[in-house]
Amino acid sequence: MKIRVIGAGPAGLYFSALMKRRYPTHDIVVFERNPRDATWGFGVVFSDRALEFLRADDESLYQYLTPHLENWPDITIVHNDTAIPIAGNGFTSIGRLELLTLLYDYVERLGVQLRFDAEITRLERIDEADLVVGANGAFSSIRSDNEDRFGTTTDWRANKFIWYGSTRAFDSLTLTFRTTDTGVFCAHHYRYRPDRSTFLVEVARDTWARAGFETMGEEETIRYCERVFAKDLGGHRILSNNSYWRQFPTIWNDRWSFGNVVLLGDALRTAHFSIGSGTRLAMEDAVALFKAFEVTGVRDVAAALALFQRNRLPPMRKIWDAANASLRWYEDMDRLVTSLSPLEFAYSYMTRTGRVDHAEVRRRDPRLAAAYEALHPEVAT
Repeated sequence: MKIRVIGAGPAGLYFSALMKRRYPTHDIVVFERNPRDATWGFGVVFSDRALEFLRADDESLYQYLTPHLENWPDITIVHNDTAIPIAGNGFTSIGRLELLTLLYDYVERLGVQLRFDAEITRLERIDEADLVVGANGAFSSIRSDNEDRFGTTTDWRANKFIWYGSTRAFDSLTLTFRTTDTGVFCAHHYRYRPDRSTFLVEVARDTWARAGFETMGEEETIRYCERVFAKDLGGHRILSNNSYWRQFPTIWNDRWSFGNVVLLGDALRTAHFSIGSGTRLAMEDAVALFKAFEVTGVRDVAAALALFQRNRLPPMRKIWDAANASLRWYEDMDRLVTSLSPLEFAYSYMTRTGRVDHAEVRRRDPRLAAAYEALHPEVAT
């Protein structure tokens, strides 16, 4: 079987690895538009649950990646100067470049060919293949050139965010919300190696405008954010790496494939970064597509692609819906920070997606549940 994968991210690489390990004679080539040593981005994060899924599907890859992960058992919500630690929410992280480098080596040892600096913008540029996998990210040209076939919808959300790093190594995944005279600033920050952290800054569009970011240069923008989060950075610097203000596109496709072409990862659908499931979803897509071929056989591509969507859609949709509920919560953060006490705000964060009820809060963090019950005794009944 000849497989051509567009995009050397976690989805495309992992699907290639699964297929090559199971079918060593398959001709699998991955095309990546960026150079092999591209350094854009900082860290990516996995929840404990995400790692459980990976371990259940692929113990060898789990063991391969585990020594390179940073770990912490709790998260922290900072409401201005009040920090609320929340137990029962374990996460791990790794540098984006380190993860990709590990996956490059992993798939190449299996015999997958990687071709860097090879941008494929149109399907016509791919030689005859039995299967073409579009795994080239949220701005996939494979998808955008065929939106009518995929049934694509894109909803650009209002908040602005910028993906920075920091020289401060934070002790946990932390969401810090600080009120300023222009509006609320949120920092999503977590350690991804012993001396570096991701430090993503998010603001409402009106806050972004009032702060004057539209006319600021890179250094001025960094200095502004360093002043807002001076107490949290503790004298450390914010680091930029191809960092710029963006808006999040919520992308969905009604049809995941046409002919022998299928989408995976962010090309298939985007899940807001606030739930930390983008890499997990990408790798689970890869597993689901591989398993579909295991059921139908590699000769019946159409049947495998149909089975992939049928089996993968229900669990993926649950996470996607939760991600959308989370992003809407962030779009309301100015009101929530102003109207809620630090404890109530932390509780609101925990229950924001609708997937965590009070019983689940009590199971994860009994102290947080008890403190909230003291303020709102009706939830304990």
